[in-house]
Amino acid sequence: MKYHRGTLCTIFFIVLMGTTDLFAQKNEIGAGIGGTNYTGDIVREFGIRNTRPGGFLLYRRNFNDYFSLRGNLMFGGLHGSDTPPFDALAQQRDTSFSTFVIEFSALMEYHFLDYKKNINLLRWSPYFFLGAGVSYFSPHEEQTQSYSRTQPVIPLGLGFKYILNRELTLSAEAGIRKTFFDYIDNISDSELPVKNYEYGNRYDKDWYYFIGVSLSYTFWTIPCPYQFN
Repeated sequence: MKYHRGTLCTIFFIVLMGTTDLFAQKNEIGAGIGGTNYTGDIVREFGIRNTRPGGFLLYRRNFNDYFSLRGNLMFGGLHGSDTPPFDALAQQRDTSFSTFVIEFSALMEYHFLDYKKNINLLRWSPYFFLGAGVSYFSPHEEQTQSYSRTQPVIPLGLGFKYILNRELTLSAEAGIRKTFFDYIDNISDSELPVKNYEYGNRYDKDWYYFIGVSLSYTFWTIPCPYQFN
C-alpha cells in the first residue's frame, strides 16, 4: 500500500511538472538594503547628496506566474538641507532636517515575463509594483507644528528579478512614495511675506524614495492529490 501511495505522487508530479512549479513556490521571505531620499520644500530636486541608508523585510505570496502580493516593512533615514542653497530664498531660510521613517505597505507586483517555470530559458523579469501603506515619521528636531506622525502613502515603482537557484531570487528596485503630507521636512506654511516660496508651500506635498536590492528565499512544497491516513 505504501508503494502505491508513493507511485501516485510520483506520477502526479511528472505529468503536471509545469503546474507543480507554480504551486510549489507560492511563499517567499526576504530582506533588502539600499538608500532612501526625499524631495519637498527644502530639497526640490532629487539628488544623491541627501541619500541615507535604509532597508526592508518582505513576505511575498505568488498567485501565478505574473502576479504576487507582497507585505513590506521598510525603514530608513530622510535628510534635507539648505546648504548649499537652492536659491537666494533658501539661503535666507537656512534650515535642515533629519527624520527616521518606518513604513508598512501591501504591494501588488506584476511580472512582465513568465520566468519561473523550469522549462523556460528566461530566469529573469522586470516587474512593476503598486500598493498602499502607512508610514511613521520620527523627526530628530522638535516639531514646529501640530501634526500626526502616522501618515498614509502610495508606493509605486519598477524592479528587476533574477532567479539564482531553486530557492534564491535576487531583486533590484526603485520606488517612489506619494504622501498626502507636507511635514516630512518639518516645513509647510509660514506667515512670511512670500510664504509659498520663501519658506514652504502647503499645496506641494513631500515625497520620499527607496532604491535597493533584496534577496528572497522560496519555500518549496510538492502537492499530492492523495490524502494519506
